Amino acid sequence: MRPQPRDTMDDYVGRGLLDRRKALITGGDSGIGRAVAIAFAKEGADVAIAYLEEHDEAERTAEHVRAAGGHCVLLPGDLADSRHCREVVDQAVNQLGGLNVLVNNIATQTPVDKPEDLTEAQWLHTFNVNMHSYFRVTDAALPHLHEGDVIINSGSVNGLRGNKSLIDYSATKGAIHAWTYAMAQALADRGIRVNCVAPGPVWTPLIPATMPPEKVEKFGGHVPLGRPAHPDELAPSYVFFAANQLSSYYTGEVIAALGGETHPG
Repeated sequence: MRPQPRDTMDDYVGRGLLDRRKALITGGDSGIGRAVAIAFAKEGADVAIAYLEEHDEAERTAEHVRAAGGHCVLLPGDLADSRHCREVVDQAVNQLGGLNVLVNNIATQTPVDKPEDLTEAQWLHTFNVNMHSYFRVTDAALPHLHEGDVIINSGSVNGLRGNKSLIDYSATKGAIHAWTYAMAQALADRGIRVNCVAPGPVWTPLIPATMPPEKVEKFGGHVPLGRPAHPDELAPSYVFFAANQLSSYYTGEVIAALGGETHPG
């Protein structure tokens, strides 16, 4: 990728905001998930990373987490599989010694030229990865979460305003936003906060892997800042939501980091 995404939090200085916290991050091998994992480690957390099969990328993330002083557990496998969703939670809890912060971040997208190109198989797969894994992983995690613990979901601007070439992806992200609102209400009496970060364009490996070159070249240029975000610029929002010292009164919130684009709705 040119330029290379900034996703290793090189200039980030932790303040111990997550000391002794245990975090599970799905889709943590690269992009936003990598930056969040490293930022959490710099704040004192131990981290488990669930990812599909990008072993070299995951190991690179783990090296940065360990260099920051955090313990890192790598959990490969397909989170479209309901059984694996429960397995990653069990392994994270066992290997980290508990769970305090869950970041549902894994996602897939496949653009289409027209609605008729969107097959039922693609629709179901996108929902299995992007939405159902969030529900399943969270369901498995809830018995381990207690007052003061946190769930953070990754949404998207496409869930706020839609995207004609990412119909199924947009639908999953809209569902994630609504699910965040509902879960925040449902878990408020347990003292478990649920929030969401909904970015606009972000420069991650998902972009050149799923978009034609002519769209990649112009990616992010439409927002007022004139460029996509780098993952390093978004990870602090996840730290904010994860740290009770900073966000203890925030639940049911969707932070839209849109590079100056007017917030839809």
